[in-house]
Amino acid sequence: MGAVAAQIRSGERRALALACCCYFILLGSYYILRPVRDTMATVLGTGRLQDLFTATFIGTLIASPIYAALASRVKLQRLLPGVFWFWLFNVLIFAALFRWAPHNRWIIGAYYVWFSVVNLFMISVFWSLMVDVFSAAQATRLFALIAAGGEIGAIAGPLLTRLLVGRLGLVGLLLIAAAGLLLVIGLINLLMRAKQTLQASSDQAQQSTLDHGLSGNPFDGFRELFKSAYARRQAGFMLLMTWVNTVAYFFQTDLVARSFQAIESRTQAIADIDLVVNLCSAAILTFGLGRLVQRFGVTAGLVLNPVIMVLAFLGLALSPSLFMIQTLQVVRRVAQYAIARPSREICFTVVEQSSRYKAKNVIDTVVYRFGDLSSAWMQTGLRAAGFGFHAAIALGVGASLGWGVVASLLGRRFEQMRAKLAD
Repeated sequence: MGAVAAQIRSGERRALALACCCYFILLGSYYILRPVRDTMATVLGTGRLQDLFTATFIGTLIASPIYAALASRVKLQRLLPGVFWFWLFNVLIFAALFRWAPHNRWIIGAYYVWFSVVNLFMISVFWSLMVDVFSAAQATRLFALIAAGGEIGAIAGPLLTRLLVGRLGLVGLLLIAAAGLLLVIGLINLLMRAKQTLQASSDQAQQSTLDHGLSGNPFDGFRELFKSAYARRQAGFMLLMTWVNTVAYFFQTDLVARSFQAIESRTQAIADIDLVVNLCSAAILTFGLGRLVQRFGVTAGLVLNPVIMVLAFLGLALSPSLFMIQTLQVVRRVAQYAIARPSREICFTVVEQSSRYKAKNVIDTVVYRFGDLSSAWMQTGLRAAGFGFHAAIALGVGASLGWGVVASLLGRRFEQMRAKLAD
């Protein structure tokens, strides 16, 4: 713990503490809402997943330019808490709908699509603020700790879900998540003030301000993907990562539906996977990732994930059991949350402020969901053509290999841009 504390400088402590608390509560709420969403998927069945992914992609494609348009017209200091207020009211609406018609398939489908759109925006908005508060040098030291705070919250969320779902039901869980979002709003306001304090106490902090909207139009984020090779590498990293994720998600949804009959049991099973993932992720983030990135660089953190996933898919091919599929899910998500996410977020600290909110949002949401959509339909096509388990494994291995190449290119470019800013 002494080595961890040595990474933190005196002027950074308040901002870091607020960031850790905010991410703790945000992911705690997220991991209450997420098992509810994944339970809905088991009700609708894997045969409907490609349709749900299509609707989610369309919703994301609509929401992203709306968010960018608001960012161009509303001061960031109002926009950031404002979007969380909107999502809080959405949760309350769904709580009322599930109380009124708990088995209505249209409401179930609507919740699945809504959360699948909103969950990416929640995390993206939080990290947009983080890369706008902390510089590349600070991020290399501190982002693993912030992510660790989130993972501890992600442990609390599944625990609460498992303990309370039988007593409170899905509606009660939604109300608890809404209370968490209310706390997140308060912490975001405190974080925005801490940004100003950090600027005054450290010349390393990002010098941008939040008292203005962003210039440009709602489609600037999309335009940057075509103009910037760096943005395209970030998008490629995200796309291939989601292909890997979706292969594993199809395995999970199918097996949980076949293994458990009751909805509450399915929710508990999914929450159990979340709990194991987040315990492992929190330990790695607290004691391992920060040191790895500082010693070997961001590129090593980015490339490590694809390597792990190639090995995990090969292990599943050799032993295609329920236990191995559960192990694949745990390994895949630990690698993503404990290594890929903070390493990738550091890469956004070297771009302009507008890119931190606009291009980043497009990559975090639209590109992510396009990856889901394309992978889902690809797997549906393979099944329709008579290919099954091993074809999905081959897709996972191929995507992981391509992911490794893109990760290496992205990491090298980040190091070049960081060195240029330091000169």
